[in-house]
Amino acid sequence: MTTADAADRPTPLSTPVSAGIVASLVGFTSSFAVVLTGLRAVGASPTEAASGLLALCVTQAVGMMWLARRYRQPITLAWSTPGAALLAGTGMVVGGWPAAVGSFVTVGVLIVLTGLWPRLGAAVSKIPIPLAQAMLAGVLLPLCAAPVVAFADSPARIAPVVLVWLLVLRFNARWAVPAAFLAAAAVIAADLIGGGTPIAASDLIPRIDWTIPHWTWQATVGIAVPLYIVTMASQNIPGTTVMASFGYRIPWRASMTVTGTGTVLGAFAGGHTINLAAISAALAANPGAHPDPKRRWLAAFSAGSSYLVLALLSAALATLVAAAPAGVVETVAGLALLATLAASLFGALEHASDREATVLTFLVAASGLTFAGIGSAFWALVVGLVVRAILRRRSPATPAPDATG
Repeated sequence: MTTADAADRPTPLSTPVSAGIVASLVGFTSSFAVVLTGLRAVGASPTEAASGLLALCVTQAVGMMWLARRYRQPITLAWSTPGAALLAGTGMVVGGWPAAVGSFVTVGVLIVLTGLWPRLGAAVSKIPIPLAQAMLAGVLLPLCAAPVVAFADSPARIAPVVLVWLLVLRFNARWAVPAAFLAAAAVIAADLIGGGTPIAASDLIPRIDWTIPHWTWQATVGIAVPLYIVTMASQNIPGTTVMASFGYRIPWRASMTVTGTGTVLGAFAGGHTINLAAISAALAANPGAHPDPKRRWLAAFSAGSSYLVLALLSAALATLVAAAPAGVVETVAGLALLATLAASLFGALEHASDREATVLTFLVAASGLTFAGIGSAFWALVVGLVVRAILRRRSPATPAPDATG
């Protein structure tokens, strides 16, 4: 067969289908531990966290299947991994888990309004991206440092996870975190065999655990506002950029309506936020999914179908995570967030003119302080905006401090 014959040969349906399956597997296995960690941090029980993971899988699956088929584009959705990391760094708020659920509903409403009301979208776009990235980097720092602390406390349990991650990272970065979780699962299994708490069969069955939301101003300010900003700045806006690089123009209003509505509905079952995929979007939108751009929507539809299957594993994985020895799951989550931390630091410090404000934003977010019942993420953004505004009023005749002098 000649090269020309091979080029004219129709692409089998299995190509975009397999691309979608890979996209869902990579997206799920590389960050579900972060989601469970975040939900547990703001007060969810293991059962409620499992329900939240299930809700996220189902809402983003249905959303991306509808968007892909309706617009014939490989529009992929994801849960907000940076948002889950934000929850892990925020911790419990006034009102507990119901208040956290109330803040998730608020975020969903804000996302819908962003699509329907252009002025809100314009207001969000005015938030300096370096400050949002610095806030996220500060929240991520303690989580990414967790493997170091865990290794010092229990090297025999943590070393295999880190070693597997490093070896796979050397050859295929995409599968490094999934491989690390498999290593962690082996460590957890060995601990259970060695006398850990037995797992009941009923704990492995997925189910929805409904929560009646409750609203407190501390949760709204401390969770909803930073979560909304992080989701827009780190997921939705970059997601449109990634898709544009492959020649696709995202239907903004429809995407925000679908993801916002899905977030509201999923919140009652414990899900925090769904949004446009950013990193994993390229797996379904690139030419490897299908040579014909008009046929790549099948990859996104396949990814959505795969997430419905993965939803069935939510309870089993949450139960496994809950049974893990101290530090094991935190190590996987920390490794999964390293790339996000690196990207956030780069985005925060890229522009020298805002460097003082972004560094202070980073430090406040990383401090983990709680003031007036509100976590460090919100105060970091406030400090950054105030410092930036003051320094931007600096007289042109007054030069900025020289970092080298």
